[in-house]
Amino acid sequence: MGKRGLLQRLSEGVVIGDGSFVFTLEKRGYVKAGPFTPEASVEHPDAVKGLHREYLRAGADVMQAFTFYSTDDKLSFGGNALGKKVTCKDINNSACRIALEVAAEGDALVAGGLSQTPSYPAGKGKDFVQAEFRDQINIFLSHKVDFIVCEFFQYVEEIEWAIEEAKKSGLPVAATMCIGKPGGVCGTPLGDAAVRMARAGADLVGLNCMFDLDMTIENIRIMKDALDKAGLKPFLMTQPNGFYTTGTGKDGWMECPEYPFAMETRTVGRFEVQKYAREAYELGVRYIGGCCGFESYHIRAIAEELTKERGGRLPPASEKHEPWGGALKLSTHASTRARANREHWENLVPNSGRTKPPTYGLPSSS
Repeated sequence: MGKRGLLQRLSEGVVIGDGSFVFTLEKRGYVKAGPFTPEASVEHPDAVKGLHREYLRAGADVMQAFTFYSTDDKLSFGGNALGKKVTCKDINNSACRIALEVAAEGDALVAGGLSQTPSYPAGKGKDFVQAEFRDQINIFLSHKVDFIVCEFFQYVEEIEWAIEEAKKSGLPVAATMCIGKPGGVCGTPLGDAAVRMARAGADLVGLNCMFDLDMTIENIRIMKDALDKAGLKPFLMTQPNGFYTTGTGKDGWMECPEYPFAMETRTVGRFEVQKYAREAYELGVRYIGGCCGFESYHIRAIAEELTKERGGRLPPASEKHEPWGGALKLSTHASTRARANREHWENLVPNSGRTKPPTYGLPSSS
């Protein structure tokens, strides 16, 4: 019996995505903030491979190749010499090989990812932009990936072009935008964007990055209502940001004064991720993962929350973790043992630990 494909898995239950690569690898010293390009797939393949393994162990059903921002126009954007040293072909080939190797260690699918290009807002046109996508897709096909993810798009027309090109592969296509209310940079309302993605042919439609757990749940509900009204039934997908983005506008977390180097104080907790996973599932979302800021323990939280929906399967990483702090009962400290219960963690409101902390960081543009 062969490996079950993405659409079969979604029709039978829930698929758990992976988490942060660009942001996590920047913290670990393998990605440069600003360009946020994935040359680490070539320069430091072991670091990328290790992060894939963390997500696999945590319960991820998908290894998404680290191909974010790896079109040639992005690599050479603004005179960046990187495009002369490491090409789109180099990165995409290496990223696919790494993802396939780790996926084979479990029962995981491999996705190739397309993302926004600098050529679209520069007005270079559909043929040029789709040629950039095509270069990546041809490499994905040569490695026999299982599906394609079009993610982190701010302009509906550009993601329509990406979906159109990806559909030519014959593979399932997931499409997620990084927009919120009232429509982000492109000004297209969430519901309209969802309908346009579905009509372009996306098998999965949803949101990724930029906004936090709560905002993403609120926004995917708007998209779902619009899809239902239009009689469209793609699978729903959410991969939110791993930081609280309260107080921000259309650019989400990038408006936080703490972005990108001091976001730790806004990090979501594992039990808050469990709440997100449950709310997303009950809303009808069947592909549930995370984006920037989502670490492997966050992915494990999704897998643990949805254990019943996953046929009772717990991820290997749960061997070292008990639900709701249960392992704390083994502590030698009485005050710690007293926290070995759900009530403590479910009702906790985390403190920043700082004197005079602001309630919310204001957008940098204010």
